[in-house]
Amino acid sequence: MEEGIIMRQGRSLAETPTYSVASVVTVLVFVCFFVHRAIYRFGKWLKKTKRKALFASLEKIKEELMLLGLISLLLAQWARGISEICVNSPLFSSKFYICSEKDYGINQNSLSESSFSNPNESDIPPKGINFQTSHQCGEGREPFVSLEGLEQLHRFLFVLGITHVLYSCLAVGLSMSKIYSWRKWENQARLADIELQAKKTKVMQRQTTFVFHHTSHPWSRSPILIWMLCFLRQFKSSVRKSDYLALRLGFLTKHKLPLSYNFHNYMVRSMEDEFQGILGISWPLWGYAIVCIFINIHGLNVYFWLSFIPAILVMLVGTKLEHVVSSLALEIMEQTGLPIGTQVKPRDDLFWFRKPEILLRLIQFIIFQNAFEMATFLWSLWGLEERSCFMKNHYMITVRLASGVLVQFWCSYSTVPLNVIVTQV
Repeated sequence: MEEGIIMRQGRSLAETPTYSVASVVTVLVFVCFFVHRAIYRFGKWLKKTKRKALFASLEKIKEELMLLGLISLLLAQWARGISEICVNSPLFSSKFYICSEKDYGINQNSLSESSFSNPNESDIPPKGINFQTSHQCGEGREPFVSLEGLEQLHRFLFVLGITHVLYSCLAVGLSMSKIYSWRKWENQARLADIELQAKKTKVMQRQTTFVFHHTSHPWSRSPILIWMLCFLRQFKSSVRKSDYLALRLGFLTKHKLPLSYNFHNYMVRSMEDEFQGILGISWPLWGYAIVCIFINIHGLNVYFWLSFIPAILVMLVGTKLEHVVSSLALEIMEQTGLPIGTQVKPRDDLFWFRKPEILLRLIQFIIFQNAFEMATFLWSLWGLEERSCFMKNHYMITVRLASGVLVQFWCSYSTVPLNVIVTQV
């Protein structure tokens, strides 16, 4: 072999033993059938238990998986055709590389040895190392995207889809666990409403505790400082017992329901309805992902800075929700001077542009961005091997992953349940 030239060869399907092909097909079919039947059984159980909202959420997950399957099919079938689209080599400016050329500053011998040991490894080769490739573009021209590049893109989209589904399921699980922890408050409230006299006393105590908690601090009277106060409150406890009981009473009064009404069951159903807006990757999110891929140029550290967006948004959403609750308490105090006989009156006017669904869209984006962050890391480990510039700065990697995981847990366990009880009453 001529020095500096690396040959890449592989067996065709006709040259592969039949037992190898049959084994691979068997594993693929078994895994697909297992996943399919598991989803089918789960959907059947949701129908049997009349969880219509959760069943609709499951349908959205199935749509997302179907979209991933379609993308995978198109990439597999069109990969060769795309790789045969030739463009002039000068168009491949290193300014638009994900990694700079100095990130691949290895000598010719080490690159040749690693390439022989792992012929599927893809890097931008240093100058002086030439590859014999299979494209037919001719001198001075290169494929718009190589077969190997399309394979790595295929892996990334697969990892992104699976990670987003798992993150969505994690959000569902943590949020539901928080909602179910409120059941003891519901039971206490309903037991206290059995006797009329006890009911009146308890109602007065609930309102007094709720209003006192949100109006006793001096900052609560300032239109500016109250935002700072709400920002700090979200880190202590998103939903307190007094908040739950006051919002429950306001909901029952607004809709003229008996005090024996099971408000907790309504919260569970509302939570299940919310999942339909959280799950799935909408076309704006796909557009956002495409923009992130486009601007991910070496030297900008785009993914590092993007990793802070979910943390900023989750604190912004939490602050706004706390501000809504505080505004309700202040209204009671301003109307009567004493928190007795007046219930909270939740309404859309307290939200941005009178649209509570804006907060839900922000939560959906937070979950997607966290999944995108984790998918990028996993794809770097799987698709680009150890020499990728993605893995060069360990400090940035640690900060990105830690921020994404913490924000995901905080958003799922604290912000989402708070959003449900505030927006649905």
